[in-house]
Amino acid sequence: MQRMRTTLAGLPIAAVLLASCANTTSDAYVVENDPGHVEHVDGSDLGRVHLTPAAVKRLQIDTTLVRRAGESLVVRDEAMFVDPDGAWWVYTNPAPGVYVRHEVSLAGHRGDLALLTSGPKPGTEVVTVGVAELYGIEAEVGH
Repeated sequence: MQRMRTTLAGLPIAAVLLASCANTTSDAYVVENDPGHVEHVDGSDLGRVHLTPAAVKRLQIDTTLVRRAGESLVVRDEAMFVDPDGAWWVYTNPAPGVYVRHEVSLAGHRGDLALLTSGPKPGTEVVTVGVAELYGIEAEVGH
């Protein structure tokens, strides 16, 4: 009987706590001054990430150029990333604040350089700092 009274005594407190949750914010929200957005690239599963200048600065995005060395294309290792399916990628930077994922074929490494058998053409800017953040934005992680 004592256990029943203790349980019943807690009911008014539980009712008040549950009632206070009735007006909580939902998971849906509006972002004002959104630092970026993702636009679908026609004919592919890729997204084109657009960032504001402030977002580029905050993420400290940095780039380097794809070079040719003999038969290989060359990028710095930090430009490379592998997705959950095992495919290798870089993010190109075709315009200020615009980033597009580009699949590459990794042939090997020489020091801190990645040697590619296929990828963006020489002279293409690729991201070296902020790669993981761009992938998270494209995959809409956290949204």
